[in-house]
Amino acid sequence: MNRSESAKRLALSKILTLEEAYLEIDRRKALGDRVVFTNGCFDLLHPGHTRYLADARQLGDLLIVAVNSDRSVRDLKGDGRPIFPQEERAEILAALEAVDYVTIFDDPTPQAVIARMLPHVLVKGAGWGPNEIVGRAEVEAAGGRVVSMAAIPGFSTSSIVSAVQKICG
Repeated sequence: MNRSESAKRLALSKILTLEEAYLEIDRRKALGDRVVFTNGCFDLLHPGHTRYLADARQLGDLLIVAVNSDRSVRDLKGDGRPIFPQEERAEILAALEAVDYVTIFDDPTPQAVIARMLPHVLVKGAGWGPNEIVGRAEVEAAGGRVVSMAAIPGFSTSSIVSAVQKICG
């Protein structure tokens, strides 16, 4: 097996179904690991995302990223999105060293996923106000904390898509 195949196999091993993710998070919590959770579309990965994820990973022993399904991205972002299908977005995220596990959810929000996982730390970008962070109440009620990460200036998937559309007409 060459390095590329090996890297892909490792990344794919980090992608879990929701049920597998619930079981793994329960197992890791039982071992005393501090679980960090974040979610998003991650439609066009850029340095703002990679820095955000690396910073989130520093808040615990493992980072799980829940990715919006293709259907939920379309509902949130409109026609023409996502750019990459959910399996490819999950694979790209799983290839990052900072990301321990990736799962895909199909609901409009990650509310049910967060309520089931009850991570120790819920991380969202600073673009979300304190009262807009889905799952905040559940995490805090369980003794966890919610962290808003500062946005990395100059990086936005929507602005990248707009710039490409201008160039390509």
